[in-house]
Amino acid sequence: MSLVLVPGIGVRRNDALRWIRLAGIQFQPSEIMKICFILLIAYMICKKGPELKKFWAGLVPVLFTFIPVLGFLYVQDHLSAMMITAVVLIIMLFIGGAKILHLLLVTGGGIAAAGLYVFSTDFRRRRMLIFMDPWQDSLGSGWQIIQSLYAISSGGLFGSGLGQGIQKYMYISEPQNDFILATWAEEMGLIGVLLIVVLFSIFIWRGVRIATKAQDLHGALLAIGITSMVGIQAVFNIAVVSSSMPVTGISLPFCSYGGTSVLVLLMAVGILLSVSRFSKKPEKEE
Repeated sequence: MSLVLVPGIGVRRNDALRWIRLAGIQFQPSEIMKICFILLIAYMICKKGPELKKFWAGLVPVLFTFIPVLGFLYVQDHLSAMMITAVVLIIMLFIGGAKILHLLLVTGGGIAAAGLYVFSTDFRRRRMLIFMDPWQDSLGSGWQIIQSLYAISSGGLFGSGLGQGIQKYMYISEPQNDFILATWAEEMGLIGVLLIVVLFSIFIWRGVRIATKAQDLHGALLAIGITSMVGIQAVFNIAVVSSSMPVTGISLPFCSYGGTSVLVLLMAVGILLSVSRFSKKPEKEE
């Protein structure tokens, strides 16, 4: 995560410094961090055990592991990764046995800190204002979301046909990445979008079932952490594309272009399947 700041190694794309290039290979370390963070938190929660119900002795030490991650993401100005990682952390702590009151206090503090972060600079403040009314700067900051809404609305029920959309040609910037769902909506229509939603819903449902049938708490935490990571990222991406939340750089799992993201997601699914493989077997009726 720190290598993005090293000249000659860190790579800047679209005003974002989130990639590194080593030995001719370029990848995004924040994507690798997500799965590593889930592995670490699952281990720490299991190690704390019943102490997790104590605020200072149990919960706070686990929360402290989030501080260096938050710091590196802050330097990268990677708000979407901050939000995803924070929500996954809260869900895993809840499943691990932390008190709801403690989690509510932490969540409230996190929301307040996020608000200060968003309004700390003119750039982020303007992004929030554009979210409220993108047409106030239709040729500037509001261009991307307006074109996304045009693409979604023009798709209708069945879409224009696979590969027949026009918004991807110089209208939506890099439609293969964060706004791939808008292109899909234009070409496959409402039916195609509902198909994507159903597939993610099935993934979340199966992930939760794997977590409930895991042999131990560690397996359950891994399963729920991975399922939450994929589910939250999908929800956030759909919300951004449909202008239900401010635009932020967040990809659609398994769909958006990006080698690091796909590789990490496949690794995460491998871990999820491993937990499923060693799940509790149903007791035989005598």
